[in-house]
Amino acid sequence: MIPVGLSTASVWPQPAGAAFEAAGALGYDGVEVMVWADPTSQDVRALQRLSNRERVPVLAVHSPCLLISQRVWSPDPVERLRRSVRAAEELGARTVVVHPPFRWQRKYADGFADLVAELEDGSGIAVAVENMFPVRRGLGRGRSVQVTAFRPSIDPTDVGHRNYTLDLSHASAANVDAMELAKRMGDGLTHVHLADGTGLPKDQHLIPGRGSQPCAELCGVLGRSGFTGQVVLEVDTRKARTAGERRELLAESLAFARTHL
Repeated sequence: MIPVGLSTASVWPQPAGAAFEAAGALGYDGVEVMVWADPTSQDVRALQRLSNRERVPVLAVHSPCLLISQRVWSPDPVERLRRSVRAAEELGARTVVVHPPFRWQRKYADGFADLVAELEDGSGIAVAVENMFPVRRGLGRGRSVQVTAFRPSIDPTDVGHRNYTLDLSHASAANVDAMELAKRMGDGLTHVHLADGTGLPKDQHLIPGRGSQPCAELCGVLGRSGFTGQVVLEVDTRKARTAGERRELLAESLAFARTHL
């Protein structure tokens, strides 16, 4: 059975502990830890205690590579990625999710592919590079242009890596055919961020089934193809007014994944 996990980002602004509790209560197979400003997400020992207490394994570690987490663990992106792999080893996770380098991280970008391969060879951890999306920059008078913040592009298959993360919300924001992207990733598709989007040029992370992305279709393909990776729900529940409403959204997401996988 394909493991279905819950990203700790799915309970934001609640801390990581809330994700472990929800995952345990709802029957998720584990969690993906988004390492960012939440102090618990940065503390491997605290995460291990949560995992043990809730009996919920850590399936993956999301390296701190968002704009808001550029100084978490280290200002050096190489060290952040190395530390993410060490954290995954200590926590028993099999995957590290990482974004492509930002355009201004020139030295990091030049050595990124080699660094990823080196870390995989030395650890046995899959460093799964994630597809991203461009942003719109206003030019005034109602005009805008799409620009990419990533080097060489938003599509990690342009470089070629052993392992990829396919994020359907990012594909939606980029106006990319997620099924075609999955085909390009091929056997390298080892991790999926399951969430929906409506095609608007922004990262929505809707509950799967509430947008226009081929969430059910992709899950069906994964279920029939002998997929050996992990599917993680990375959804936005910020509008939930109560803890109960948030649980309902996370339960709906899990039911969708289980049904279509």
